[in-house]
Amino acid sequence: MTDKAHAPNRIAAFFLIAYAFSWLFWIPQALAANGLAIPQGLAAFLSSPLNVAAFGPLVAALILSFADGGWKAVGALLKRGVDFRFRKVWLIPIVLVPLVIFAGGVLLSVAVGATPLDTSVLSNPPFAIIAIVAILLTGGPLQEEFGWRGYALPRLQGRFNALAASLILGILWWLWHLPLAFIPGRFMASGVGLFLALAPEIILTSVLFTWVYNNTGGSVLAALLFHTFMNWSIWLVLPGMQVNLAIIGFTVLLLAVAVAVVVARWGAARLSR
Repeated sequence: MTDKAHAPNRIAAFFLIAYAFSWLFWIPQALAANGLAIPQGLAAFLSSPLNVAAFGPLVAALILSFADGGWKAVGALLKRGVDFRFRKVWLIPIVLVPLVIFAGGVLLSVAVGATPLDTSVLSNPPFAIIAIVAILLTGGPLQEEFGWRGYALPRLQGRFNALAASLILGILWWLWHLPLAFIPGRFMASGVGLFLALAPEIILTSVLFTWVYNNTGGSVLAALLFHTFMNWSIWLVLPGMQVNLAIIGFTVLLLAVAVAVVVARWGAARLSR
């Protein structure tokens, strides 16, 4: 069987493993948070920073990379996370685009009185700078990007154009977060309504990830950094990381403008020059 022939099976397997691994830990945590009695030790583990649920995409990528080509393929995937050979000019959008869109969405919500301004992070620059590394390693990028962009995206782009692949990945990336809507204290923990409102934000963000990924020669490191600065930009002006509909609305508006510009200038077929 050729690589092209088994690609759909690999794509399906990736999402199945990523969801299964993450939901195996998130669903019991959500049930416990909503009153289900589970052993105290398990409940403590699930609610602690040691919960490994977010590693689902990474685990799926490593398993399938090994199935595709053994340890050599695993090593090749991991090396893409430290490969700094992309054009350094792309560090500018990697840092600034998230600040404009995600911090901008929060600040617009603050400006109309829908969200209180919290300057606790902004008033402590050393803490804010150190947090970039913490977010990279523990706040989602490391756990997710080897999977979403490192493994799934190139295979989706082997079957669809860049825009369509981005939208498909964005939908599945969004749905992967579903159990978090029912875990108090988590970023999406305001119920199904807010979770549904986040769909266009995550799906549009997926297009920008593909734009960065394709223009940096398929750099997983670029995706890691873009994800880091996305989360960091929100946290700078919203330390509690609890979004509301106003923040989502303004962020989606800014994202829609950015995606429209990217598609018009770089083209839907490849989102790159």
